[in-house]
Amino acid sequence: MSHLDCKLHPKQLGAPKGVSHAVGCSRAGSSPVDKKMPSKPSQGKKRSIFEAYMSKESVSAGLKRGTLIQGVLRINPKKYHEAFIPSPDGTRDIFIDGVVARNRALNGDVVAVELLPKDRWKVIKTDDSDKGADAVPESDVSEELLETPPPQLGRRCAGDSPDIILEAQLNDSETEDGQEHGPCVPAHGAQEKGNENADAQSAPQGDLLKPQDPRLCPDNLLQRSAKVVYILEKKHSRAATGFIKLLADKNSELFRKYALFSPSDHRVPRVYVPLADCPLDFVTRPNDHARTLFVCRIVAWEEHSHFAVGHLAKSLGQAGEIEPETEGILMEYGVDFSDFSPEVLECLPQCLPWTIPPAEFTKRRDLRKDCVFTIDPSTARDLDDALSCKPLPDGNFEVGVHIADVSYFVREGSALDAVASERATSVYLVQKVIPMLPRLLCEELCSLNPMTDKLTFSVIWTLTPEGKILDEWFGRTIICSCTKLSYDHAQSMIEHPDRKFREDELPPVAAEHPIEQIHQAVWNLHGIAKQLRQQRFVDGALRLDQLKLAFTLDQDTGMPQGCHIYEYKDSNKLVEEFMLLANMAVAHRIYCAFPERALLRRHPPPQSKLLSDLEELCDQLGLTIDFSSAGALHKSLTEMFGDDMYSLAWKEVLTNMCSRPMQMALYFCTGVLRDEAQFRHYALNVPLYTHFTSPIRRFADVLVHRLLAASLGSREPLNLDADALQKQADHCNDQRMASKRVQELSTNLFFAVMVRESGPLESEAMVMGVLNKAFDVLVLRFGVQKRVYCNALPLQDYQFRKVGKKPELTLIWEPENPQQKAVHQVIAIFSLVEVVLEAEDNTLKYSAILKRPEVAAAAKRAPEDGTEDRDG
Repeated sequence: MSHLDCKLHPKQLGAPKGVSHAVGCSRAGSSPVDKKMPSKPSQGKKRSIFEAYMSKESVSAGLKRGTLIQGVLRINPKKYHEAFIPSPDGTRDIFIDGVVARNRALNGDVVAVELLPKDRWKVIKTDDSDKGADAVPESDVSEELLETPPPQLGRRCAGDSPDIILEAQLNDSETEDGQEHGPCVPAHGAQEKGNENADAQSAPQGDLLKPQDPRLCPDNLLQRSAKVVYILEKKHSRAATGFIKLLADKNSELFRKYALFSPSDHRVPRVYVPLADCPLDFVTRPNDHARTLFVCRIVAWEEHSHFAVGHLAKSLGQAGEIEPETEGILMEYGVDFSDFSPEVLECLPQCLPWTIPPAEFTKRRDLRKDCVFTIDPSTARDLDDALSCKPLPDGNFEVGVHIADVSYFVREGSALDAVASERATSVYLVQKVIPMLPRLLCEELCSLNPMTDKLTFSVIWTLTPEGKILDEWFGRTIICSCTKLSYDHAQSMIEHPDRKFREDELPPVAAEHPIEQIHQAVWNLHGIAKQLRQQRFVDGALRLDQLKLAFTLDQDTGMPQGCHIYEYKDSNKLVEEFMLLANMAVAHRIYCAFPERALLRRHPPPQSKLLSDLEELCDQLGLTIDFSSAGALHKSLTEMFGDDMYSLAWKEVLTNMCSRPMQMALYFCTGVLRDEAQFRHYALNVPLYTHFTSPIRRFADVLVHRLLAASLGSREPLNLDADALQKQADHCNDQRMASKRVQELSTNLFFAVMVRESGPLESEAMVMGVLNKAFDVLVLRFGVQKRVYCNALPLQDYQFRKVGKKPELTLIWEPENPQQKAVHQVIAIFSLVEVVLEAEDNTLKYSAILKRPEVAAAAKRAPEDGTEDRDG
């Protein structure tokens, strides 16, 4: 396979005849702003499409003066020409309109932008002008919520006027940064080519907005607009999955040299790739490869070209199959899933089976005779943490959290340390784990497997039955776990405190510790955990639980056989409470020891603009929710709802909405962030927090272990200054975010396969947001969010209006026979509806179709026979 950066000369390439000049998406033309943006004078015969980047020195000076603004670029996944960066002051996001204004930056890049003149800012749509407006769409809405209608039902082009998001504007939960809620209208009424009458049929006369001059509008009705002048850091991997096709003009010189790569993610530009990278028979038999998924890496994107240039890195296999799609996801997000190198493996103990060196027993507290055990998912193989609970004569308890001592094996400065710091986290897919460390460590030497001596780092407290801390000890230890309990085992012990468990009901248990002793320890831990949890929420903590999907897989094929909403039980809460307690204790310890070089984790408060928008929405819906603090919000959500099905669904939707303004928690070095008030963790409502309890799968925890060991005098301080530690913290943040997104995409992939293989699937759903041509629902049986499009339903008509300030759609259903009257159905936020999830063709996309109201009502009236599947 050729290397394009050696063979391909980007400046020789223009857009071939017969290929659209649209950037990033073959379905749409360029944005209006693309035509307005100034460009540098062309050199020779080449016309510059993009502005040349500023010099690094000019950018640095501009950022210091405040004439330029730095931020992370977010590109709307379904309206690729719309992008945003967060405003430094936490107010409305800064809008970047069009691919030319984006200036070749990709999603996630750190960019420097320059504000445009005020007459080119956007005017925010006001409440009395919400029909038919040519609105700038949602800033970074979840891809699920932005899906376009099925092609057989009239898919709109990306250039079409979008639905107007009203009131319940939702943002992508995975990017917990600030996102804009209010739709905008172009200041000069500019419309995209071919889109002049996009809303003419649905908008009554007189409802269309008249152009407004931003210079005459108050600032609170304006959204600042900007253009990218420099890419400070290319965070995007420059890799994408997609398909290749021949260029349209067979007579061009380019046709004989290059193919066109079309990425599946339309936020990425289309790319010229050399034919030498393509399959040998691609030119003569292109249709044979139409469904083959490739990975392309971008190597250049010149000022004069609408298209990037790159090379095909790999052919993955057939689109729609789990493994090729999974590999594509991993490569797009820069997840290293390669085998560990021989150099790295040489860092591991070479003499196996490995045993603890005698010298370690002199340096550590020996806890091997204590009743210590693990509680994990039944399928877990990397066991980071263990618990112990010993009753004391005075009625108190000695409780221990024991964490695998990974830092013993991962020596600072080694090749193993380098690869672990680069990977930064294990990545959990539905069907497998991409480990941060070699499996010999993850699953054997470090994993706290039962009946085996293990090196650990422990936090041990003396606690009252109410959870009050009387004493605290940190140190390196040696344990021997007596059993590996699953959450279900521990839950059964909690639910049946007087039951005598038989040996065949539990995993193997060490002979030194009777089952009754373990059962009592679990029960005692549960009692203390309940008190700790109750006190946390009294002290102002917040928890926003969202539905999580779990799959059962066929052992032979790996295909999903079924799925269910994961249930968070008391056994999960037990483990969580003690992990939180340990993390908080270690945070205080390392910060006291190294106030300038502690690695902590902060959670900023919610974005104020988004929070006020949500508060206004709740007021309009008649919901009394206190957003003044994390604890007040938790109390409101806890006390507002009952236990019936409708109330629980309502709570799920509202919880989902409340998660949108929340920012992402971040690792940071205390020496870099000077304001101690910014150290706080908003959701936990504590001044100091860190991650200590999962070093097998998080590199941040390894660093914290080293800091804790240094604070105890058992090793030298970290060989990193504050800036270097912050750089590592930033990398851990990036990799954690990528891991989270990959995990979500893996879940989406398996669910799409299940819909394709087992669908159609029916479920109740609750409306989360109402638009002028569609509405968003939370599918309650599966916890997924989907958009239902009016033009995908057999309707005579649909009407959008506002009741007070609440958006509402009235659907007028086409009668099934001439004798019937048309049925009217009102869709509002929190409406309960029935939907059917159906696969689209042979792709991994699926649609949500609303059931006719009379059909849904008839199904509810049908008597239950006692055999219905109640898992939803």
